Amino acid sequence: MARMVAHAPEELTDGRLHRLGEGIGKVVYASEHWVVKRERSPTEVVALILLWKMLRRWAHKIPFGWGDRLMRRPSRLIRFLRIATQAGMAVIPKSIWYSKHVSQVLRTYVSRDRRGEKLARTHLTGSTLVPEIITFPPETVLVGGWPGWLTIREATERVEATLDKKIEALATEGDFAGVELWLNRFLDTRLAGWQRGLFSVDAHLKNFGVVGQRVVLLDTGGLTDRWTDIAERLSKDEQVAEPHAQLGLAGVLAEQPHVASRFNERWKSMVNRDAVGDILGAECTPDE
Repeated sequence: MARMVAHAPEELTDGRLHRLGEGIGKVVYASEHWVVKRERSPTEVVALILLWKMLRRWAHKIPFGWGDRLMRRPSRLIRFLRIATQAGMAVIPKSIWYSKHVSQVLRTYVSRDRRGEKLARTHLTGSTLVPEIITFPPETVLVGGWPGWLTIREATERVEATLDKKIEALATEGDFAGVELWLNRFLDTRLAGWQRGLFSVDAHLKNFGVVGQRVVLLDTGGLTDRWTDIAERLSKDEQVAEPHAQLGLAGVLAEQPHVASRFNERWKSMVNRDAVGDILGAECTPDE
């Protein structure tokens, strides 16, 4: 269970929290040491699903590479486009924009998010694999941007940086021994999760953070203990020739082929159905 405290940390209530980041289902606000989350409404989530569908289809046709930039790094423009998409949903007949595919994506996302959060609370709370969570009586805090305030009941330990940012910073400094160290810690963290019977199907570097000397999982929505889900993900990973490139490290390791090769070799030896199946063993939920 999360650690219970008598009241919210003062740094959450003393000033306005700044918007730290966002995902499909959540917006994150932060103080110096803690983050709090706002759950998006179903219409916001659907608007983002529609927006990303359009971007994936048309991004390559937007001039000057702007489409690709939008896909890689969500920005204020993405927020504006999401609001515009949501406004359009209010006036366009539902039968036009709420397709069977959108409905399925929404149901899958909500189901995975709830299941992953439940698995994390059951199996990872109190471990070194996730940031610490504290709970407290309801408290109203001020946040930057809409809606301006939130009522919160819990806060999560803030990481020093996401893993992709940590690795980019080390590479900029020319510290490729450090890059390799953190990539190995990333794989060690995944291994530790498998040993607890859990597997993340969203194991990209942006979904992990750095706390001290450890790597922690940030978004638990991709967690599963079902072998069907795990095997499906692993069957795709097994087809990847250069895992470091799939993780967005092609540029970072362009001048370090030996580091890339060692990482790819270890990844392939670990991230496959035989290896993961041996580790999960009886911990894995049977196929349904």
